[in-house]
Amino acid sequence: MAIDKNAEAEKNAALAKEVLKKYDRESDTMLYTGFMAKLISALAISFSIFQLYTAFFGVLDAQLQRAVHLGFALALSYLLYPSCKSWSRHRLHPLDALLAVAGAASPAYIVIMYRELAMRAGMTTTPDLLVGAVGVLLVIEATRRVVGLPMVIVVLAFLAYAFAGPYMPGVLSHRGLSPEQLIGHLYFTTEGIFGIPLGVSSTFIFLFILFGAYLECTGLGKFFIDIANAIAGWASGGPAKVAVISSALMGTVSGSSVANVAGTGSFTIPMMKKLGYRKEFAGAVEAASSTGGQLMPPVMGAAAFLMAEFVGVPYIEVVEAAIIPAILYFAGVWLGVHLEAKRTNLKGIPRDQLPKAWVIFKERGHLAIPLIVIVYLLVTGYTPMRAALVAIVLSIAVSCLRKATRISFADIVRGLEDGARNVLGVAIACASAGIIIGVVTKTGVGLKLASGLLALAGGYLLPTMFFTMITSLILGMGVPTTANYVITSTIAAPALLQMGVPVLAAHMFVFYFGIIADVTPPVALAAYAASGISGGKPLLTGVNASKLAIAAFIIPYIFVLSPELLMINVTAGSLIMAVVTAVLGMVGVSSSLIGYLVDHSTRLERIAQFLGGILMIIPGIWTDLPGFVIFLLVVFLQYRRKKQRKNTKAQEM
Repeated sequence: MAIDKNAEAEKNAALAKEVLKKYDRESDTMLYTGFMAKLISALAISFSIFQLYTAFFGVLDAQLQRAVHLGFALALSYLLYPSCKSWSRHRLHPLDALLAVAGAASPAYIVIMYRELAMRAGMTTTPDLLVGAVGVLLVIEATRRVVGLPMVIVVLAFLAYAFAGPYMPGVLSHRGLSPEQLIGHLYFTTEGIFGIPLGVSSTFIFLFILFGAYLECTGLGKFFIDIANAIAGWASGGPAKVAVISSALMGTVSGSSVANVAGTGSFTIPMMKKLGYRKEFAGAVEAASSTGGQLMPPVMGAAAFLMAEFVGVPYIEVVEAAIIPAILYFAGVWLGVHLEAKRTNLKGIPRDQLPKAWVIFKERGHLAIPLIVIVYLLVTGYTPMRAALVAIVLSIAVSCLRKATRISFADIVRGLEDGARNVLGVAIACASAGIIIGVVTKTGVGLKLASGLLALAGGYLLPTMFFTMITSLILGMGVPTTANYVITSTIAAPALLQMGVPVLAAHMFVFYFGIIADVTPPVALAAYAASGISGGKPLLTGVNASKLAIAAFIIPYIFVLSPELLMINVTAGSLIMAVVTAVLGMVGVSSSLIGYLVDHSTRLERIAQFLGGILMIIPGIWTDLPGFVIFLLVVFLQYRRKKQRKNTKAQEM
């Protein structure tokens, strides 16, 4: 029996790797051996050591820090990601070797010429322009390899706009930029490639990704799944609830919806299918839960650090604002899973087949200490960089408390390599996003697009929010979390800001819809990845995932209209009331979509459940009361109908 279980686990793990390669470009890397493998390891480890050194002893001047960071990222990207899929995964292409050298040399020019460039700030020479042009092209090609075409298309569209300004219609028209102006702005200032996104990547994000690599090395992911099993595996639809809990926990250390799907889905999706869930629903549960991991504080797919920089508030304020929306999101997914299990009469796993929570905590509970400590440090005012440094050291130290979890010196070194490899997608995406920001700041297109959206919406808030939502969903398709947020906040958020929406609410609004694009058909990467494991139909999996993730489509509207959900200008009493009624509202909305509350719902009851749920989610006594009355009425009608049916059956017997 144990052999069968091990064989099944290996099969699921192999399937997860295939899914990652297919849907997550960051996982489809070269497989070197011998000298090249050692060279890659040496480069990656050097990258991590540089980041740790500057974090401990103080970061370099902004442009220097970012240039070194980008040099490592470009060199490793060209060595690890081949120019074409048909090329052997075991042999370095000469072109990739040349591009790797150029990728390291182009940012190195800034490091070597730093003093001279600073002395003639704003004046670029012919060598500067040549190096800058090569650097911009190298970033775009690395983006194609590591991140994917959707991001490249957006970048190229903005570059084209920079040159085509005089030929653009209406408000989109501008004087146009010369190649010299554009290259100088994008490559030799901190408003382009070396802007805020790459700055955050070269400081906070790298350390948190390195922290995540060490947590994974210690076996924290398996600990999360086992704990989730012990807590919820026995309940109705237990394995699906395990998926919700474990994916929410993994979201604290994972920066990718697809990677989260592959990591936890390889365990949870087969369990759900065995229990009786449809393939498409099993995949949808994992896709919705894993995507929600990007909305879960404290890391939020590393976007929390960028949001703090863009909005200009302390990092902890972003985390606090994200807590209630994240709770409501996962409450919606959990309720959808629970009600589907009740509707189809799916039972949980027998308790004697599940691990004991106290045994898991006794054996491996210490692995969660670094997570608890990092949250404590952030809450008590430590900088994210200092908190991450402490947590990295602590994750290694606590693993040594028990022999079964102890990591060796080789594991510590491998953690340095894994951290550097894992950051490549984020670093390249941030550099590429810097090109978009550079064009926006140089041409003023951000405000022009915002004006266009406002004109289309007739100057009304709700239509503006709707068009901003559509824009964010489109821009977020197939784009990693950090780059996703940079794009949506640059292009879509200004429209809401012009309507007087609080800046944090506006940024959170576009962030939510950019992220939820991962489960929104037709380009629903997380849903497609989950269907690769479940064997279900990708499009139907995406539709089911969108239903489960309904909170993400509703809550952003609510926190823009009523910022109390983001803890903006809120009292303790109003906050408690808003949370309680919002959770009840999610019961109404989720039961409406599933078609089951206390009993199977009629069409009219489903409409009433949805209406009552929405009214309760909106903060305020004048919406909560009617919503609660409608909800109670449906509960009463269904309970009475169910009781009558039971009595009738009892009489017939």
